Amino acid sequence: MHDDKPGPAIANPWQELRRLTPARIALGRAGTSLPTSAQLDFQFAHAQARDAVHLPLDCSALAAQLAGDGQQPLLLHSAAPDRHTYLQRPDLGRRLDAASAERLRQHREQHADGYDLAIVIADGLSALAVQRHSAPFLQRLREQMSADGWSLAPLCLVQQGRVAVADEVAELLGAKMVVILIGERPGLSSPDSLGLYFTYAPRVGLTDAYRNCISNVRLEGLSYGLAAHKLLYLMREACRRLLSGVSLKDEAELPSLGGEQPVRLNFLVDSLQ
Repeated sequence: MHDDKPGPAIANPWQELRRLTPARIALGRAGTSLPTSAQLDFQFAHAQARDAVHLPLDCSALAAQLAGDGQQPLLLHSAAPDRHTYLQRPDLGRRLDAASAERLRQHREQHADGYDLAIVIADGLSALAVQRHSAPFLQRLREQMSADGWSLAPLCLVQQGRVAVADEVAELLGAKMVVILIGERPGLSSPDSLGLYFTYAPRVGLTDAYRNCISNVRLEGLSYGLAAHKLLYLMREACRRLLSGVSLKDEAELPSLGGEQPVRLNFLVDSLQ
């Protein structure tokens, strides 16, 4: 004998919309609570986010991967001695430790002319994002910036680093511009989101108002190619206008296919014109 009674979970009429977004919408309900499947999915996503924060960066594997792509990174460390201290003392993650700073000073003595661009990689709050996305993104970036002729500082890999540590790295190397690739704070649907922060004329003590951010670089978010395109637009405009941050807006245009007109990425700017 079959029981045709409906189950305790009631589907949401917007269920079809879930196919279009990873956002937690149309979860349904069971009485006044979430269905068991939705609650388990939430707990799993929360566990992934927590793991991403505490997961250590495998510097040896990443350095070997970058070296295989023709880049031998300088291995540096912030003033935060370990992950526990890093999470409790954000200020220590913004500065290099004494040994790393001295290593860069010695390098600068041998390269007094400085560089046009420094690229820094730091684990941030998601080493998983850096491990997965930094090498393929840099490959796309190099392909697109090959015609600019910028002199590049040695690639720097900073453990336990925050965004602002890139300013000190670039200042010690004598770089005119710096971009840091860093793991962003994990979300409940994005434990591996990579962030790019760009600064023109970097120096210790700058606030976030002097930086431009490109976020959510990952396979399910902003593609490597499009992120590289947006970053190159910012760098070229920064060289032309000698500034970055809130005074430099992203008005990059999406490269078109088939001879069509390019599409402006910043729809807010278009709507105001």
